[in-house]
Amino acid sequence: MISSINMSIRVLVVSDTRSSGDAKDTAGPKLMEKLHVLFPYAEVACNTIPDDKAEIKSYLQKYAKQDIDVVFTTGGTGFSPRDVTPEATREVIEKEAPGLATAMMFRSLAKTEMAMLSRAVCGVASKTLIVNLPGSPKGALECLDFIKEAIPHAVNCINDRKEEVAREHITISQQPVAQPQEQSSASKEAREDVTISQQPGAQLQEQSSPSRVKVNKVAARNRESPYPMVEEKDASDVIIKHCMPIHETDTVPFEESFGRVLAENVCTPEPIPAFRASIKDGYAVKSADGMGKRTVKQKAIAGDKPIEDELQHGEAVRISTGAPVPPGADAVVQVEDTKLLQASEDGSEEIAIEILKEPKAGQDIRDIGSEVAKDSVVLHKYDRIDAAHIGIMAQLGKLEVKVVRRPAVGILSTGNEIKEPWERIQPGQIRDSNRYTLKHMLRKFGFHSMDCGIVKDDPNVVKQALEKAFEQNEYVITTGGASMGEFDVVKRVLEVDFDARIHFGRVNMKPGKPTSFATLVYKGKLKKVFCLPGNPASCSVCCLLFVIPALRYVENQRDYKFPMIRADVPEKVPNSDARPDYRRVTVEAKDGIISAYSNGNQISSNLNSVCNANGLAIIQPQSTIPQRPIHSPFGTTYVSEVPLEQRGPLEMFPMFGMPTNNSSWMRSLSVGRVVIQ
Repeated sequence: MISSINMSIRVLVVSDTRSSGDAKDTAGPKLMEKLHVLFPYAEVACNTIPDDKAEIKSYLQKYAKQDIDVVFTTGGTGFSPRDVTPEATREVIEKEAPGLATAMMFRSLAKTEMAMLSRAVCGVASKTLIVNLPGSPKGALECLDFIKEAIPHAVNCINDRKEEVAREHITISQQPVAQPQEQSSASKEAREDVTISQQPGAQLQEQSSPSRVKVNKVAARNRESPYPMVEEKDASDVIIKHCMPIHETDTVPFEESFGRVLAENVCTPEPIPAFRASIKDGYAVKSADGMGKRTVKQKAIAGDKPIEDELQHGEAVRISTGAPVPPGADAVVQVEDTKLLQASEDGSEEIAIEILKEPKAGQDIRDIGSEVAKDSVVLHKYDRIDAAHIGIMAQLGKLEVKVVRRPAVGILSTGNEIKEPWERIQPGQIRDSNRYTLKHMLRKFGFHSMDCGIVKDDPNVVKQALEKAFEQNEYVITTGGASMGEFDVVKRVLEVDFDARIHFGRVNMKPGKPTSFATLVYKGKLKKVFCLPGNPASCSVCCLLFVIPALRYVENQRDYKFPMIRADVPEKVPNSDARPDYRRVTVEAKDGIISAYSNGNQISSNLNSVCNANGLAIIQPQSTIPQRPIHSPFGTTYVSEVPLEQRGPLEMFPMFGMPTNNSSWMRSLSVGRVVIQ
């Protein structure tokens, strides 16, 4: 069962050890993941608190005041002295819902007799349904599965949605009455698995049917867009809200992990260095001997077997960088601070030297574990792997590493006029650049994609192409067919044929106004669709603003958003449009000053404006000059957005690549969050 109900859900993890960090919370993330699948249009969030009755009550009361639709608690339902979740729940709810608790108990007892020890309470506080789930991830997911069918109906009843409730009653009354029969829980689960596995086959018949979208009644088309205009920031927030970070992992050879996101902490199995190592070429000595003559007894070369004999007073061992320091030595004196006193007759060996500078204990020696102690975390989960990460894994001998699974992305171009690059074009036709631009833009940021081809502006063809794309991809990017044209059918096909929810259908920006984002359920799985404009520059800009951050977010990249910086504009940058203008700019850093230069003709069809651009400058319309915070590498500052024809600082996304002039200041930024490589 996957529900299209729009509701707010909170998961409240109740655990002393999980809230303190002494134990890893797995129940919360797994519940959220399951809830996103069951209720793809719900807004879900999670909090973790200790087993404290007052704090549990406080959170439940807060959720009730906020009119949160459903709260699932997990943990604190057992018999230990600190298990107080049911007591706190009873003090908050106004109506009990014993049927939910009974259903969970009855179904759980079929799996384990230990379920009889649960004290779960369910009920309603104001307009909030509160359900106590077990603390174990397995038990919590099973109990959620037992009651999932009743949750949407309960929410509609609590909120007195009479039409929805009546519709559900009709649906329930039309369902066939199940014949009573003996059946084990195992056979019931097997039947449910078969039902799920048969579902794709049931939908194949629907796939062969034509689209229900008709384009022959052009006079009846909309003259105004049915989609309200949203701001770019609001659109970005909506996308992130409906994208779920991926928890599945891949195990790959360490050399193939570049650009991936770590799915595990990497620890040192041994200290680094594992032995006392010389930092310089020179002589290992006893610091207590001070300056003066030393007899050179042996040599220690990196890679050779370590010297076992202990160094005596008045002696020195010739040593190379990285070699083990011999026992008894506590300092290394570099060659430059010594003088040769005596050599062998053939000059191949040194017999005696003089120490010219008094050594200090520990001088030029890397002690055992001085860089990294044994069992220390050297690479952190959710780091994006770069060259240094790979070098460290080589250093540790870690030949394979777990990384976050990348999202599966499909790219689809639409348009009657679109042809492949190798095809000869006729008047009125153009070659498809968007698919190839998007493919390699995604590749630049570490994502692979599936080429779903070009489709005509025909609802039947678009429907079939989308079905094929949804078969293998979680995210589908379409380009073209998203505006108000007679044959712009992509959004209509999504809504009519796939029951998709268009979360926004227009964005207040130039270029990119027709950009849309939709979610839908296909064969029991949630799919996300980015409908990008057909104009090449618009398509590229919107991919950078909306698609790339979303994919980075689901891959668990910490800095998934492009940062904002301030830049000087040495030239006049007019914007006569009522929408903010996202201009492609070339960013240069000279003498510590960042400047942004408009990158050629900014018409939305001109892909040349993206070539060599390494930033997007936001030029606000003349009528909008508010003050708002701008996030810079130096913290948050407040600057005015640039009005029409004004010279001076403006907001900018530095996202296309490195700046053209790498001053030392810009280099320091490129290591951080400002320049996205």
